[in-house]
Amino acid sequence: MSIDKIQQGDSLTQSKDLVADNIEKLKQLFPEIVTEGKIDFKVLQDVLGEDIEEEDEYYRLTWAGKAKARREAHKPSTGTLRPVKEDSVNWDTTENLYIEGDNLEVLKLLQKSYAGKVKMIYIDPPYNTGKDFVYKDNYKDNLKNYQEITGQLDEEGNKISTNSDSDGRYHSNWLNMMYPRLRLARNLLKDNGIIFISIDDVEVGNLRAIGNEIFGNDNFISNMVWQKNYSPRNDAKYFSDMHDHILVFAKNKDKFERILLPRTAEQNARYTNRDNDPRGDWKAENLSVKTYSAAYDYPITTPGGRVVNPPKGRCWRTSKEKMEELDKDNRIWWGEDGNNVPSKKSFLSEVQQGRVPTTLLFRNEVGDNQEAAKRIVELFDGKPFDTPKPIGLIKHFLSISTDKNDLVLDFFAGSSTTADSLFQKNLEDNGHRKFIQIQLPEPTNKKSEGFRTGYNNVSEISKERIRRAAKKIAEEHPEKAEKLDLGFKVFKLDNSNIKGWDGNPDKLEANLWDAVSNIKEDRTQEDVLYEILLKYGLDLTLPIEEKTIEGKIVFNVGFGALFICLGDNLTNTVAEGIGEWKEELEPEICRVIFKDTGFTDVEKTNSIQTLKRFGIGEIKSI
Repeated sequence: MSIDKIQQGDSLTQSKDLVADNIEKLKQLFPEIVTEGKIDFKVLQDVLGEDIEEEDEYYRLTWAGKAKARREAHKPSTGTLRPVKEDSVNWDTTENLYIEGDNLEVLKLLQKSYAGKVKMIYIDPPYNTGKDFVYKDNYKDNLKNYQEITGQLDEEGNKISTNSDSDGRYHSNWLNMMYPRLRLARNLLKDNGIIFISIDDVEVGNLRAIGNEIFGNDNFISNMVWQKNYSPRNDAKYFSDMHDHILVFAKNKDKFERILLPRTAEQNARYTNRDNDPRGDWKAENLSVKTYSAAYDYPITTPGGRVVNPPKGRCWRTSKEKMEELDKDNRIWWGEDGNNVPSKKSFLSEVQQGRVPTTLLFRNEVGDNQEAAKRIVELFDGKPFDTPKPIGLIKHFLSISTDKNDLVLDFFAGSSTTADSLFQKNLEDNGHRKFIQIQLPEPTNKKSEGFRTGYNNVSEISKERIRRAAKKIAEEHPEKAEKLDLGFKVFKLDNSNIKGWDGNPDKLEANLWDAVSNIKEDRTQEDVLYEILLKYGLDLTLPIEEKTIEGKIVFNVGFGALFICLGDNLTNTVAEGIGEWKEELEPEICRVIFKDTGFTDVEKTNSIQTLKRFGIGEIKSI
């Protein structure tokens, strides 16, 4: 009897293989295209018939590097996310995540655990103005590229840099950055999910084009225009830039249901109850219309005895019989003395209970750049970040697209406006929305206020803003704060905790010794624990309980769904303890993972039999 060992290349040692996943879906849809386990594209073309585009010239967007960018979105990552408890707040209870790392690699790592779980995405990516950086991906080894850029390995390789318009591939560089990230982000959205993307005029056309390709033309919802500035700039060369765009796409437009905004006090003030109608407040509506119909042109006698006709060239909105029915139901207003031209009573309780969102976002409704800067200064007593968005803008998106328990993602987190806004929205409606924030540790400019005040990279500013926003809520609303999740778990992108066989014959002896323990020496049991969760497709915020059995640490994930023990010199007593713990919890499914070198052969065999006796059939080792 043996334990299934997780090998390098197994699904648990890399992120989700999207290519293999899509091929399997093709096989299920068209089984006839499979020949000896491979796809026969000639047969696929025959099956699809006239829906194949074979002309050289047709409508499409292409650029230098598009094919590589498309392939990159489907290439698995061998990285992992390591927990950083010292940077976190309320580690044991929070369901919010802050992930520091290259968002391309992180999005790949989230594919198993969070596919189809995110309700709303908001991103504020680099606008490609020539002043902001565009992260240039290394398609050979993106994880190593990230480590070089952040100084984890050495100073060779690609660097964070601006994407100058003098670069021959100015737009291509930006598209190559955005395309694979949006493809991966789409996978994370729920079927009724939605994405909001801020952009300005430089790349709005290209962003709309790749958005149409990735999400589908039919799933485009809107190009919102946000008034970002309060006053024009007199030094503008041509026109003063007063707006940004927010492009909105749905995962599936037919399934997305927008939420109405609350009615304003001004709207409701138009309704009164002048006759004490038990149905509540109402307002009078004109009963005549311009579209003339002789059948609807008739005299009406008011309760006071006056005969009235519709204005010249108009007629009544309804038939004489229907008018009499409305009057009997006290839905006609004849004026205080009963002699006015009739009006229809429209009751507040019967009208649409909210406002339809519009594509124009005015600064007095959702905030502007000045308000965003004021919020940063309010939290930091300074301005360590130069380009935040106002919380009113993100709260607006949360209001029209999320319910109280939804998950929200921002993979260009910046100063963490999204997390701050989500806290504020939950404070307003007692919600339990959760966030995932992803931010590259982009170095702060040495001339910036952020650097001068001790923040070496954007991630440090971003995390500190969340802490300060949470603290402010706790101080100003202590009773409500007790019911809110104001914490966050921090993870950092790194290479796998599991050693890989490099296949170099010159290092044969070293590799053989490494095989004795395939977990890297500088990694903790918790590092490995979270890599297992990630590669198993489990939520990183699942409840984890820790217990010591026979001197060995055992992790219980998700109330007994998974037990993990990574200790050495394990005995059957540990397996016995896990089995008893499992019986206490009574999970629907139960899996156990050990370290491969943790047992002697005899103890391994006995432990397997013990676990099977407790109904645990899935036992693996790393």
